[in-house]
Amino acid sequence: MESLVNFWRDKRVFVTGATGLVGAWLVKALIAADAQVIALVRDADPQSELLRSGDIQRVAVVNGRLEDFSTLERAINDHEPDTVFHLAAQTIVGAAQRNPLESFESNIRGTYHLLEACRRGQSFVKRVVVASSDKAYGAVKALPYVETMPLQGRHPYEVAKSCADLIAAAYSHAYGLPVAVARCGNIYGGGDLNWSRIVPGTIRSLWRGERPVIRSDGTFVRDYLYVEDVADAYLRLAMYLDRPGVAGEGFNFSPERPLTVLELAERIQDLMNCRHIPLDIRNTAAGEIHSQYLDASKARAVLGWTPRRSLDEGLAATIAWYRAFLAGRDLASARAAPSPAESLARREA
Repeated sequence: MESLVNFWRDKRVFVTGATGLVGAWLVKALIAADAQVIALVRDADPQSELLRSGDIQRVAVVNGRLEDFSTLERAINDHEPDTVFHLAAQTIVGAAQRNPLESFESNIRGTYHLLEACRRGQSFVKRVVVASSDKAYGAVKALPYVETMPLQGRHPYEVAKSCADLIAAAYSHAYGLPVAVARCGNIYGGGDLNWSRIVPGTIRSLWRGERPVIRSDGTFVRDYLYVEDVADAYLRLAMYLDRPGVAGEGFNFSPERPLTVLELAERIQDLMNCRHIPLDIRNTAAGEIHSQYLDASKARAVLGWTPRRSLDEGLAATIAWYRAFLAGRDLASARAAPSPAESLARREA
């Protein structure tokens, strides 16, 4: 922690996707390390952890979209960040399948817009981390994914990730931009309000005493990495970008303990003492690869990174966050609702 604080103290850091799951926790870690954070915010969602925690009051905010190059160029030029974390993207596989244009615009155009703005500001931009995904590899015959595998996405979300990774490599090798790519599997943690995802959706359903919905048949295999470990990974990758063998490279980050969707849902049931509530297995998932998990030996060897939380520790922290969030929202709703006497008075008025 001491080395982390020493490195980031007073550094100017630009974060896209700061209102997202990982972005909010990354900003929190940077603030704790005394960095000066500039956050790109498209929509000011009051439920985002960045806003709910009050962290948005501790950062400079640039309002705009990745698709608008002038916004990014102005942000980079005016704020002169030393470090850039590119996390903003369309992150839902199902949404990308339904509307590929939006995914391509944000994930591909948004990436080359940002990297071009960084290239033009290369006199002060010293490190860029692009957040990617295991989806960039596409479907392969042999797992786990290793960084030497080709990027061959087929479905819209996968293709967008493959393209963004290749664009980052091009800016590194053609222009010397100090950029590296971080590839993670499924990320979970407090603050993810995309309820269609397995972790927040399962926790909310069990909290309500409802059956959690499993969109697949439950046998799909994934990595699951806790959000604070992801933030640690991004920070470490940025810190190591000036070392040999890092710039222009992709790095996998994973706990290297893949499990099925059913196994994950059942673990959440156990931690919430809700095994008596059965799962609702729909088997309706479309456009998703059946099995995906990553080899993280390169990150261990080159960056010295390993996750600090076990699955149970990460899930326990996540469940605690959602219990507090859902209890607070229920309390707020109850306070906002009229009392029986008020309801009667309104009907009689």
